Amino acid sequence: MECNHYDYAVDEAVRNMEAKRILLSGVPEGFDATVLIDEAASGGVIHIARDANRMQAIESALSFFAPDIPVFKFPAWDCLPYDRVSPNAEVSANRVASLTKFAMDMPNSFVVLTTLAGASQRVPTRKTLRETTFRASLKTSVDEKKLRNFLIRMGFVNTSTVMEAGDYAIRGGIIDIFPPGNAEPIRLDFFGNTLDGIRTFDPVTQRTTGSLTEIELSPVCEVILDDVSIKRFRQNYRFEFGSAGADDPLYEAISEGRKYQGLEHWLPFFYEELETFFDYLPKSTIVLDDQFDVACVARWDTINDQYEARKDALDQTTSLDTIYKPIAVELLYFNEKLWKKVLSSRRVVALSVLPQPTGLNSIDAGGRIGHDFAEERQRKDISLFKALSDYLNKKIIKKQVIITSYSSGSNERLAGLLEDEGHLGLNEIDKVTDLSGNGLYLTVLPLEHGFETDDLLVISEQDILGDRLVRPQRQRRRAENFLTESQSLNPGDLVVHVDHGVGRFQGLEIINIAGASHECLSLEYAESSKLYLPVENIELLTRYGHEDGFLDRLGGGAWQAKKAKLKDRIREVAEKLIRVAAERALRRAPILEPPAEMWDSFCARFPYQETDDQLNAISDVINDLSAGVPMDRLICGDVGFGKTEVAMRAAFIAALSGLQVAVIAPTTLLARQHAKSFTERFRGFPIEIKQLSRFVNTKDANFTRRGLSSGAVDIVIGTHAVLAQQVRFKNLGLLVVDEEQRFGVGHKERLKQMRSDIHVLTLTATPIPRTLQLSLTGVRNLSVIGTPPIDRLAIRTYVSEFDKITVREALLREHYRGGQSFFVVPRIKDIPEIESFLREDVPEVSFVIAHGQMPARELDDKMNAFYDGKFDVLLATTIVESGLDIPSANTMIIHRADMFGMAQLYQIRGRVGRSKTRAYAFLTTKPKGKLTTTAEKRLRVLGSLDSLGAGFTLASQDLDIRGAGNLLGDEQSGQIRDVGYELYQKMLEDAVAGIKSGATEVNLGNDQWAPQINLGVSVLIPDEYVPDLDVRLGLYRRLSSLDTKVELEGFAAELIDRFGDLPKEINTLLLIVRIKTMCHKAGISKLDGGPRGATIQFHNEKFESPGGLVAFLEDQRGLAKIKDNKLVIRRDWRRTSEKIKGAFTIAKELAALVAKEIKQNR
Repeated sequence: MECNHYDYAVDEAVRNMEAKRILLSGVPEGFDATVLIDEAASGGVIHIARDANRMQAIESALSFFAPDIPVFKFPAWDCLPYDRVSPNAEVSANRVASLTKFAMDMPNSFVVLTTLAGASQRVPTRKTLRETTFRASLKTSVDEKKLRNFLIRMGFVNTSTVMEAGDYAIRGGIIDIFPPGNAEPIRLDFFGNTLDGIRTFDPVTQRTTGSLTEIELSPVCEVILDDVSIKRFRQNYRFEFGSAGADDPLYEAISEGRKYQGLEHWLPFFYEELETFFDYLPKSTIVLDDQFDVACVARWDTINDQYEARKDALDQTTSLDTIYKPIAVELLYFNEKLWKKVLSSRRVVALSVLPQPTGLNSIDAGGRIGHDFAEERQRKDISLFKALSDYLNKKIIKKQVIITSYSSGSNERLAGLLEDEGHLGLNEIDKVTDLSGNGLYLTVLPLEHGFETDDLLVISEQDILGDRLVRPQRQRRRAENFLTESQSLNPGDLVVHVDHGVGRFQGLEIINIAGASHECLSLEYAESSKLYLPVENIELLTRYGHEDGFLDRLGGGAWQAKKAKLKDRIREVAEKLIRVAAERALRRAPILEPPAEMWDSFCARFPYQETDDQLNAISDVINDLSAGVPMDRLICGDVGFGKTEVAMRAAFIAALSGLQVAVIAPTTLLARQHAKSFTERFRGFPIEIKQLSRFVNTKDANFTRRGLSSGAVDIVIGTHAVLAQQVRFKNLGLLVVDEEQRFGVGHKERLKQMRSDIHVLTLTATPIPRTLQLSLTGVRNLSVIGTPPIDRLAIRTYVSEFDKITVREALLREHYRGGQSFFVVPRIKDIPEIESFLREDVPEVSFVIAHGQMPARELDDKMNAFYDGKFDVLLATTIVESGLDIPSANTMIIHRADMFGMAQLYQIRGRVGRSKTRAYAFLTTKPKGKLTTTAEKRLRVLGSLDSLGAGFTLASQDLDIRGAGNLLGDEQSGQIRDVGYELYQKMLEDAVAGIKSGATEVNLGNDQWAPQINLGVSVLIPDEYVPDLDVRLGLYRRLSSLDTKVELEGFAAELIDRFGDLPKEINTLLLIVRIKTMCHKAGISKLDGGPRGATIQFHNEKFESPGGLVAFLEDQRGLAKIKDNKLVIRRDWRRTSEKIKGAFTIAKELAALVAKEIKQNR
């Protein structure tokens, strides 16, 4: 009976609601922002968008049309209903922060933006959130213990260094917290129980950026794990599903008070009651997006399908799965009836883009979709910009016209093109209130399509130029975390000591030297020998770069012999590089300039905003082409970073200067990709493009060859078929080689013959580290595109145990949105297991298998078939790591992600996310398997790296460590293995610099030494001051690279900022580093100091200024003498401070003598 009564009440409410619902038609996207502004004038407005992209678009439009109105966002969980994974930490935090704000005081007029998914699920009550907010003001008393407990209960994660939202770190009287929703973390400084300071700081540098007078902390996620909620969860879970055993990891984790991945999907079990999002804003008008009813039906279907799939899977659980017991739909999600009941008491405005018949409760707002220049773009007989100009001239007489661009770069380019058509004096505006009278205006506003009203016309960049892929630039602060993670030194890592060779780092140990504590790095060598390296000399160590290798013997001659032999080989490599550069500088080549009249319109067709690196590379190429010397430039950058665009612009300049262009790729797949993109991009220009590969039939191939020899074909794109002897060019001017390192020796020789006096542009996706790139400056012209395109949507990364339903959902989601997926396994022997999973559990998709042990031709055919869209899924090993650019593939499943290296995962994940569509990467691990600490850390970092700014340099570093990127000769990777990657780089850099500066004998690696200083004082960062080993090691590494007093003072200020007042040991350490710098300048290899003076040994037993030393000895008046090749200085240093100060003064005086000698010899 109760159920019937409930249904009747809902139906009654629905009937009443019809009178309150208004249909507002004629509201194109963009114009909808003005509707929200009108509604907000009389109170609060909730706009419910179909999806997150629409919400983002509305937010941008509001910032232009009403920059002063308060706008709040309430995002939806970015995971599916009944998912295995939790929502992104930042999304959860923003939701709770928004709800907390709604529960407090809201302004009279405001707009809240949310999505259907965000608004249609239950949330914790207002009472719960009011009780779980922590507030504190400066100089008030705060119970530190209560604050710690609050942070743990609210879901904050304890870390050594605060970098991500939801992190906190405690160091004595300093607590760092990154509150959700804040742009920067905060640092609380306690004096006893008094809150003495509240400062904001930069998570990358950890330095203070500002100060606050009060703080407000809210929970990190919607589930609050305290004793009461845990008890309630256990009761509800057992009541709903019966007893839960040890095979139920969710129940087990929550019972122990641990957060469990995906626990939010059982939210109702943690609380006595839940509310709806609408309860927080009881009087606000609701505005529904266009096509909203269709989106609602799809949403209810998705929720029910997911629930049913979980229910079915629970009955058929196998050993491969972890248990998942789904809660009833109505406990967490809305259904259609509840949705209508919630809206029944509100004023609801439903928007429609297209005009509808007007009548009772139906109004036409008068907006219309703007003109799309698609037809003009396709026609070859008219100029697009001339057509645009004619259209504008008609419109600006009657109304205000705004042209919107995605970026200021696009804005500038469009302004230039319009000025060419005679539209001078264009007005750039930031907001709608800047408009004054009829005319033409430009602004930056990411609008997909324009609209027109009686007095305003808005034309978007996309209306004019076609599909644009640009998105606003996002903040990229996580890149630094990625690099820090890669560079940290872990116990067990192999390292190279410049004098002793390869050893294994065991950890940090405190050694007692001359009665004082000294922190040292403990290194193990062959035959279990130990070496203790003082922390202030950490720069003598470099990372070996490989996970396994032979340890050298301490004191053995093998290491020095190996290093000496390598010096000669490195010198030969360096000389060869210098000679190549000199020969190239003597040859001549045609001078090529961009064609003025067509260049801008060709560039405007590029559907992205260029990154700074890309613009630099384009400018380098243009300069090379106009220099009159044959260009030989290497462009490095990951796949999809925009190398092809650089090649296209070079080809455009060459082809329109009357020269032929050959573009050569190593595989038919890459050749086809280039041919397709070149043909699309050059459409409408007087340039003939042809393709040559085994996929081109004989008749067409012969026709292309004849065209090349007669000059009828301007650009040819193909595989090594282009290098065949029977291919003759009439006037070849530019050769573009893609992935040169993948061609065989014979093809490379043919390329060398073709290179004599033509321009050559080589593209490579094998990254080259920054340092090696610097060492080659001026030797081979190199441009590195290290920043990813800013248009790319972040790749949403999930890390969870392998779960059949999640993987099936992911593959089907991609399949039904018309895309393709990659399924990557670590080993060939893993393929059969996944193959049977795809056949049995996802029969809807077709798949193809590819791995490195296949014959090259078969592999090529399979890759081409996948590229052509003949299969939905590519099941492969790490072969997908390089060279694949398939924009339609936007889902990546990585099986056993814990078995891959960090850079590998980063590279593999980068294969998706190359188009306008959101990309998903699922990093799955073994069900019920325990991860190693390193794998867990690696996956956590990668999971948080949702932006692509993640230090391309890091991925490159790891690639080079594995021996890729062989620029200098086939033996290079073997040489790197001998001495380790970083030291090899350093030696090569020194060799090139030495030869270029004219040195006859370059002293490779020998100038890398560090003074030893023993003053009987404690040299360490105390364990209780910086407890975390990784952080301490990082500080030592940074300290070893600081030279000047200013740098050391800055470092000290940072330590005070992060960890509190400096203990005496650190002040001593900083002074020792200053003495060390002076000793290096003076050539002092060892300085021993005691109460009665100091003994000094010089590097290689030689002082650079013998005359100066004699004068120094005379000045000392008997207090200094030379004994056994050592300088002995008598002093009376009773206190430690006198000893340190005295040692510094001596080193400084001797350094001044050396500097004077060097100056005189110049």
